Amino acid sequence: TGHRDSPPGLVRTARRCQEACGASPGGGRRGRVRAASTRLCRARRYVFIVQKSYQDSETGPESSVITKVKGITYSERKVWDVEEYVKPPEGGSVFSIITRIEVTPAQTLGTCPESVRVSNASCDTDDDCVAGHLDMLGNGLRTGRCVPYYRGSAKTCEVSGWCPVEDGASVSQFLGKMAPNFTILIKNSIHYPKFQFSKGNIEHRQDGYLKRCTFDEVSNLYCPIFKLGFIVERAGENFTELAHTGGVIGVIINWDCDLDLSASKCNPKYSFRRLDPKHIPASSGYNFRFAKYYKVNGSATRTLIKAYGIRIDVIVHGQAGKFSLIPTIINLATALTSIGVGSFLCDWILLTFMNKNKVYSHKKFDKVCTPRRSSGGWPVTLALVLGQAPPPPHPCSADPGGSLAIPPPWPCPTSAPSEQMVDAPQQTEGPELCAPEPSQQDSALTDPRGLAQL
Repeated sequence: TGHRDSPPGLVRTARRCQEACGASPGGGRRGRVRAASTRLCRARRYVFIVQKSYQDSETGPESSVITKVKGITYSERKVWDVEEYVKPPEGGSVFSIITRIEVTPAQTLGTCPESVRVSNASCDTDDDCVAGHLDMLGNGLRTGRCVPYYRGSAKTCEVSGWCPVEDGASVSQFLGKMAPNFTILIKNSIHYPKFQFSKGNIEHRQDGYLKRCTFDEVSNLYCPIFKLGFIVERAGENFTELAHTGGVIGVIINWDCDLDLSASKCNPKYSFRRLDPKHIPASSGYNFRFAKYYKVNGSATRTLIKAYGIRIDVIVHGQAGKFSLIPTIINLATALTSIGVGSFLCDWILLTFMNKNKVYSHKKFDKVCTPRRSSGGWPVTLALVLGQAPPPPHPCSADPGGSLAIPPPWPCPTSAPSEQMVDAPQQTEGPELCAPEPSQQDSALTDPRGLAQL
């Protein structure tokens, strides 16, 4: 259609045909199919090579975590060591480091005013307090009396329990001055049972290097000793604010291992982020309570502590992969099928190596021939090309108007099925095909004089 000698009408007609067929003059349907095939091949290459579809994989390794915190700090009233500010002390994968406390000292069993924070605790007379009422969010059993509060002119109902209550005599202490320098040892070992592979995050050395190293992603990857300030900073948090309100920080250890490579290529990757919802005022922060009990003059006494701290959750996950023949065959067959090579490969195998390949060929292909020409076929062909002669007549059917139409392709005569073609369907006998007889015009064109006239 782009030739300079092409008639304009033919060019327009060809372009309309292209548009009707969904093609474009520039690339056409073949170009779009080729582009789609290219994208599909790239996707298969990504899945097979980058995603390692040729490997057998295992997720969720068996893991153990042991932690140990070291450091010392002080508050306005005392010095604190590890045994006091780490809860629980067992050294598991979840532990808390206390950074601020509210202390209610010397609580004894007796009667005292209820906290003003408890609903329906405020009163004006004894009639406002029901004796024997137990509020599940309160601090004790109500006695039925309305008594003055610890400070101010307010009154609350009297309760029987540990007195004084927490809001009445608590003292706040901050432990976070030296807390950023606390060191945390995180010892982790993993095991993939499918591949019988085990590894830990501590280097096997005998020179006591753990006593003088700290973690660095480049130089000390196998020294899992982290400073608390480093963990909070990598999680994107402000240490002072976090120490006052408390929060939960996740230390995530990822073991992604390609076991087709050496064991030295399987290394842990550490990441840190905050896990609790800090932007929700109703539930932001992290705190818990505990008490220390003792006796004074034979009476039970306790110190109630409300602790705010940084909770560390060590989370271990990973995936290991190793070459396996079964997923390789499955994914390779899927890839070849998706790009059309699978059917070609199956046909080639059936037509080449199978014992009954002729049966398969007979089932798959239909043979079609064109009409037979006269012995002097090349002059007729030349005349047809030059437009000087009508098309050869069909020997069996003629057009009533006298002009002869070009016949459709003639089916080839089928030979008798071989011994291997026992399953082929039997051909039904149709009308006998007529052999074309050479016309007078064909005979004239075979004559040199007729050719000269042409």
